Amino acid sequence: MRLRRLILPVLLLLIVIAAALWYFWPHSSNPNALWNIISQKCLPNQQSNGKPAPCAQVDEQQGFVVLKDMNGPLQYLLMPTARITGMESPALLEPATPNFFSQAWAARHYMAEKYGKPIDDSNVSLAINSQYGRSQNQLHIHISCLLPEVKNRLIKDGAAMGYDWQELPDKLLGHTYLARKVTPAELNQRGAFRILAEGVPEADKKMGHFGMAMVSLQGGDFLLLASERDLLKLNNASTEEIQDHDCKVLNPLP
Repeated sequence: MRLRRLILPVLLLLIVIAAALWYFWPHSSNPNALWNIISQKCLPNQQSNGKPAPCAQVDEQQGFVVLKDMNGPLQYLLMPTARITGMESPALLEPATPNFFSQAWAARHYMAEKYGKPIDDSNVSLAINSQYGRSQNQLHIHISCLLPEVKNRLIKDGAAMGYDWQELPDKLLGHTYLARKVTPAELNQRGAFRILAEGVPEADKKMGHFGMAMVSLQGGDFLLLASERDLLKLNNASTEEIQDHDCKVLNPLP
C-alpha cells in the first residue's frame, strides 16, 4: 500500500524533470542547417562565380564566412569554413586555428551597413553558446545588439574587472558570469578561447560546458564573459541571452 502511494509522486516528478529537460535542452529539426548553407551554398558560389550568396562574405584564406541571421534586423553570424562543431572542439585551442572572436568583432561593420549609419561599439556584442545551449552543430558567433539592461550593468561592473577571470559582482539575467578585461593586442594574439581555457581552472577539460561573450569597454579594452552550464540552476550557458536581436538599444530602427 505504501509503495503504491509513492508511485504517483515519483511518476509526476519524472514527468516534470522530462518536461524541464525538453524545454532547456536545445533541439532543432536540422542541427546541420548552418553547415549545409556554408558547404553547399556560400563556398560553392564563392568558388564558382566569386559571389558569396547567401552569405555576406566568404574569406577562404582567413577561414570564415559571415551570414545574415534570419532573426533580427541586424544580427549576423561568423562561422568557420571548416567543420568545427562548437565550444567543445579541440581545434579551437590549436595555434593554427583562425582567431574567430577577432574576426567576428571586425565583421560588426555589417550591422552598421545594414542599419544605414554608424553604431557605437558600446551597443554591439558577440556571443557563442555552449555545447548544451545551442541548436546548431557548426560553430557560430552571434554578432548582435546588447540588451540595454545588460549594457547598463556592464558599464558599472565591467570597469571594476581586472585582467584575470573573476565573477561579476552581480548576476546577469539571473546567471553567474565570469569576466575579465582583455586588451585588443592580447585578444588578437591569444584568442578568446585560449584565454578561457588557460585562465579558468579545468576549463580546458570541459570547454563545451561554457558559453562566451564579448563587449567593448570605454578606453579600448574588451570585456570577455563566460558562463558555465549548471542544470541545477537551469543554466545551459546560452550567452546569447545577453543580446537583443530586436536592437531596442538603437530604437527607433529605420
